[in-house]
Amino acid sequence: MLKRFFILCSGADADVLAQSSNGEQNKYAGIGATVFFTAFMAFLAASYALYTVFDNYITAIFFGIVWGLLIFNLDRFIVSTIKKKDNFLDELLQATPRIILAVIIAVVISKPLELKIFEKEIDQVLLEQKNDLTLANQEQIATQYTPVITAIDDEVATLKGEISAKETEVNTLYETYVAEAEGRKGTELVGKGPVYKEKREKHDAMLAELVDLKKVNTEKITGLEMKKTELAAAYAEQVDTSQPIIDNFGGLMARVNALNTLPWLPSFFIFLLFLAIETSPIFAKLLSPKGEYDFKVEDAEGEIKTWVAQKADQRKILLETDHTINDRVYNDIAEEDELYQYKKKIARELMQKQQNAFYKRQTDIL
Repeated sequence: MLKRFFILCSGADADVLAQSSNGEQNKYAGIGATVFFTAFMAFLAASYALYTVFDNYITAIFFGIVWGLLIFNLDRFIVSTIKKKDNFLDELLQATPRIILAVIIAVVISKPLELKIFEKEIDQVLLEQKNDLTLANQEQIATQYTPVITAIDDEVATLKGEISAKETEVNTLYETYVAEAEGRKGTELVGKGPVYKEKREKHDAMLAELVDLKKVNTEKITGLEMKKTELAAAYAEQVDTSQPIIDNFGGLMARVNALNTLPWLPSFFIFLLFLAIETSPIFAKLLSPKGEYDFKVEDAEGEIKTWVAQKADQRKILLETDHTINDRVYNDIAEEDELYQYKKKIARELMQKQQNAFYKRQTDIL
């Protein structure tokens, strides 16, 4: 049962092969098994690759089956269309387009499996790329808010500087009128005289200005800090909104690019493995000598070609004979006097009718 199935996979004529030896049947069963397992590997590779795209098992398996059947049909067609000839170079020339197609199929099959085999290494590369993208995204978004926040910080620093300068000025006036009262500076007279009162009034006026300035600037600083908080919240919201896009960075193209950053030698050997699997049925037919099956197929094809050529020659001879007979028949008829007299009578009547019609038409014109 399994042997018949693999023979079916090889694309060989089961009826002809059934009349061949067991060795010949085993050879084509082996070729068919290679075709089947290549298609099976193509199914696994396509299912994994499509799962990374759609993130859905059912969809991935469905399209993986379609892809596996397509590869199975292509491989079966490639193997079944290679015919054994007496010259190896002719066979190789015949198989060259099919070998090229096999190489393409091997590349398509091996790449998704490479992604699965090196999944952990690829995840590490993707993690590093995601971190870089996260930092770059934060920096890019920050360029929209940093100038505004910097301007707010500068304005807050200016307002606080005004308050600090005013406080310094008030403290200086305070020290001045206290020193005047203690007799350490100014008139150097101890007591609260007219000069003390003047300096005290100046200090009190400046203190009142300081209180008003603090009130006004504090309100401004509070408004600026609120605006700064709103900008920080907007920045955080924009970062949170864009982060899922970066988190989902890991599709098929990203994984292929990540795979390309890894050392090439392991991937190359995996490709060679699938190339060997894909081309092994072709080279098995090329390198194997003509077998019993090949001779029987060649004999059957030759018999059909001969029969078709005979039919074509018979139709050609029949057509030429028919032309010859027709020529003789019409030549004999042409020599019969009865047919000549009949056609002469008909021609005379036709010419009379034409002459009468012409005469009538000319009379109507006149």
